[in-house]
Parts: sequence; C-alpha cells; structure tokens
Amino acid sequence: MWEEVLDCAPGARMRVEFRTVRGVVVDYSVVLLLATDDEVETIRVYDSAHGYNEMHRYTRSGGKQVGVEFLGGANLGEGMRVAMEEIKRGCLGMIEGWRWT
Repeated sequence: MWEEVLDCAPGARMRVEFRTVRGVVVDYSVVLLLATDDEVETIRVYDSAHGYNEMHRYTRSGGKQVGVEFLGGANLGEGMRVAMEEIKRGCLGMIEGWRWT
C-alpha cells in the first residue's frame, strides 16, 4: 500500500493497494480520500473486488453508492492505471461532487 498527497485540495490523497501474481495485477483498490476537520472521508473508490474494473462514488448523505463497471474488457492492471489517472486528473470535481450530495 502507498499513498500520494494530491494538490487538488487541502487534505486530498490517493491510496493505492494491489496484488500481483507473476507480474500481473490480480487485485487492486485505488481510493480518493479527503481529510476534513472531523475525520478522513472516502470520496471515490476504483477496485476489482468482483473480478472486474468497478467504480464507486460516495456521497455525504448516502455513503457508498452502487458500483459501475468501467473499462469493460480491460485487464485489471489497465483498470488500476486508468483509475489512478482519473483521480489525479479529476479529484477536484470528485471532491466537489461529494460535498454537494
């Protein structure tokens, strides 16, 4: 596991966990987190918990939302890399979306 501080908003960071077998990603989780005054909030999760690339939005009022498949047909390594780029590129919009829901 490793974390990267993001410059899109104070307290924003990305946590990445993954497992490989013979150099191939077989499981991963990429999470956008936000430290608030009260606690650390989960904003968005990309993972392979069900064996495919899936994304979960979080809302302030409803918590974790139903997962949506992304990159259908792509392998898990590709999904993990795309998830990391999506969070880096879109973290401010993801955080703002969470704040207003």
